[in-house]
Amino acid sequence: MDLSANYTFDAPRQRVWDLLVDPKMIANCLPGCESLEPTGIDCFEAKLTVNLAAITGRFVGTVQMTDKSMPSHYTLKVEGRGTPGFVDGSANISLTETDTNSTTVFVSGTANFGGTIARVGQRLLSSVSKMMIDRFFSCLQQAVSSPIEE
Repeated sequence: MDLSANYTFDAPRQRVWDLLVDPKMIANCLPGCESLEPTGIDCFEAKLTVNLAAITGRFVGTVQMTDKSMPSHYTLKVEGRGTPGFVDGSANISLTETDTNSTTVFVSGTANFGGTIARVGQRLLSSVSKMMIDRFFSCLQQAVSSPIEE
């Protein structure tokens, strides 16, 4: 499955970048995220609970940021396994400053699903994935407008 979207933030690119690479912010904004624990540089173990129609499952996996070019680009690689199946994917995250106080984030990626979640929820996977990404970036947009913690 292919995914693509873009989101505009009323903030400088560096501010948006800082939020997009902050593990605490990622864990807070990622729907269903129970924990995101560092296992190395830019590598994390993630635990998520996902609801898809009649299927609810817990996934444990890895999240890794690679090809970082601060503050303009990185690749996010995700691999997860759980009772309802598996998910493997990657996304390219690019940030473009449109003016001094506005940034557009472009997301493009692919995801592969297997197991029960793919068999039962195949038609729903695209819309649920898009909804999760939209919720994540909506949360980040709220964080951008919050005061910066020192």
